[in-house]
Amino acid sequence: MDKVLQKEIEILMEVLDCPKDFACYKAGFEMLCRAEDIGLQSFLLCLEENSSNCAFSFLQRGFYFCQCPIRRRILTSSKQ
Repeated sequence: MDKVLQKEIEILMEVLDCPKDFACYKAGFEMLCRAEDIGLQSFLLCLEENSSNCAFSFLQRGFYFCQCPIRRRILTSSKQ
C-alpha cells in the first residue's frame, strides 16, 4: 500500500466508528468482504451472503450496499 493511501485510511480511522475494530486494516486488508464498485459515489454493492449482518450495509430495492468509506477507498485504489 502506498503511503498516500495509508495516510488517507488512517485519517478515516480517526473519525470512523468501526464495530469490527478495523479488523481489515489490522489484517493488512487480506480479509476484505466481497464488494463491487458500481459507480455510485459513496456506496459499493455488497456481494456477501450475510450482508444484513454488517453494520455498514443497508438494503435498497432488494440489494445490499456497503457504506464503509475505508472499504470503498481500498476498492477504488485497486482500480487505479
